[in-house]
Amino acid sequence: MCMPRLFVPATLANLGSGFDALGVALDLYLEVEAEPAREDVFIYEGEGQVEGPDNLVHEGYRAGMRALSLAPEPLRIRAFNPIPLARGMGSSSAALVAGVALADRASGGQLGREGVFRVAAGLEGHPDNVAPAVYGGFVAALADPPLAIPLPRPEGVRFVLAVPPYEVPTPLARATLPEAVPLRDAVFNLARSALWPAALFSGRLEALKEACRDRLHQPHRAHLMPGVLEALEGALEAGALAAFIGGAGPTMAALVRAGAEEPVVRALEGYRGQGRILILDIGEGFFWKEN
Repeated sequence: MCMPRLFVPATLANLGSGFDALGVALDLYLEVEAEPAREDVFIYEGEGQVEGPDNLVHEGYRAGMRALSLAPEPLRIRAFNPIPLARGMGSSSAALVAGVALADRASGGQLGREGVFRVAAGLEGHPDNVAPAVYGGFVAALADPPLAIPLPRPEGVRFVLAVPPYEVPTPLARATLPEAVPLRDAVFNLARSALWPAALFSGRLEALKEACRDRLHQPHRAHLMPGVLEALEGALEAGALAAFIGGAGPTMAALVRAGAEEPVVRALEGYRGQGRILILDIGEGFFWKEN
């Protein structure tokens, strides 16, 4: 029996100051269909190339079934993926969440949304990408212990994304980070990451301009993304509410008020180069639609 179609959103992690703790879902969705088969089959369309039964969707499905102590029956999975790969938009998290959600569906919902988050976060290791893919909107999350708390979703805002044409693999970006940071930099980030939920709960979105500033990861990764620090400041000067590197990069994200996108788009043209500009709304957590 063929399952309904599953939609899992792209995500942005860190939000600048909230390294490995804050994330947001985007209105751009990985689409997946699955049905029982004699052996695992994976049919992929969309960004980049992904082949074979050892893909992340099947990996997530098997992990979800193992978490339920169930045997993972072979699946024929068809995926359409519009999320750019290795660009800091959560493509791997979306795939893993999709697989775990397939296991949840196949088991009659035994995992539930919280269980899908717990299993996928354990696989991915980055709860700030997984949590918004599961719950939608802005989310604060921990991996150990697994915990995710959705934050208020502001009305009348959108994201302008500058997506350069090159990739920045997450392991490469992680390798640039120092093992220790000065106390003043840690305090700088702690104060600003706390501003994110405060600003969202109070509606004082002007505070996000300071909340997005970071000293823990963006400056250390900037050499992998030429011009990114200047682009961040340029977006803020052009009227963005917040600007930050998406995940490990190289995508740069600017949160703007609806109707105020154009100045920020112009400010980011140089950074995106031969890449692309995307304008997206805040996304929903994974959901199903009948075919």
